[in-house]
Amino acid sequence: MAVARPRKKKWIPKDLKEGAFTRWCEAQGYGGVTEACIAKGLAAGGTIAKQANLARTFRRIAEKRKKGRA
Repeated sequence: MAVARPRKKKWIPKDLKEGAFTRWCEAQGYGGVTEACIAKGLAAGGTIAKQANLARTFRRIAEKRKKGRA
């Protein structure tokens, strides 16, 4: 009989402002969140740099998931 594993704790904060980094990228003239926008966001510092780092992390997670299923 298989024992159910406990679910992992969700590490994404609940107070995360959805779309804030995307709006910032669009205001900078990018069509959305791109690698160039993430690089510029990391150089900007402060809250924008944290959002850019999170976007980069999500991209890496998505790439790993995509490779695992292919």
